[in-house]
Amino acid sequence: MKKIGSLVSMMLLVFVSFSTRAQTADEIISTYLKNIGGVEKFKSLTGTKTEMTVNYQGMEIPVELVQLKGGKMYLKINFQGQEITQMAFDGTTAWSTNFMTMKAEKLESEMVQNIKDEANDFPDAMLDYKAKGYTAEYLGKETKEGTECHKIKLTKKPQTIDGQKVDNVVFYYFDTENNVPILTETEVKSGPAKGQISTTTMSDYQEVDGIFFPFSMNQGGQAMKIKKITLNPTVDQSAFAFKE
Repeated sequence: MKKIGSLVSMMLLVFVSFSTRAQTADEIISTYLKNIGGVEKFKSLTGTKTEMTVNYQGMEIPVELVQLKGGKMYLKINFQGQEITQMAFDGTTAWSTNFMTMKAEKLESEMVQNIKDEANDFPDAMLDYKAKGYTAEYLGKETKEGTECHKIKLTKKPQTIDGQKVDNVVFYYFDTENNVPILTETEVKSGPAKGQISTTTMSDYQEVDGIFFPFSMNQGGQAMKIKKITLNPTVDQSAFAFKE
């Protein structure tokens, strides 16, 4: 009987442990969404337009990123006075500009499908993450950028790479003081950097019409400074369309 009692106690302990971890992840995400403006404020967004500069080999390159609810997006850069659509998606077709020929080229169907799968991540992957079929796990505390953080593992729907389904996991590090992400980590799944960890840092959170956004970011050593964010912008739909 003692052995059975001990086994039951162990099972209860494991169950409580997992429940606590899941609840802690939910708690951190819920507090984060509340801190940056609130769930209802986020859900009311129909789109964002972000104007920024990216440091490339010592040059400050103007960049405009538009993202709309439903997945439509474009990323334009201004290089040496010439506006170039680096990438765009109109809800069906994804395309980019070939920098050698300066002509628009459609992306392969596999990449298009991955873009479609992540369309629901706007404006934030953690908003209603359970309804999206994602899971979140609390992994404890860790120090990043000299700051104590809560580490959350967000597992999203798998991506398709070279015909194979692969895990789609993002690790978020939430500053324990302000409960906002200051860093994310993902594994590169394709290309020359395959297998390496891609890190994005975020700082200088500022309020825009009641919602807080990071105005300073660094991805893979590439510094990005946000100049202006416009909520629910009016956008010419032709800007997303593939140009023959």
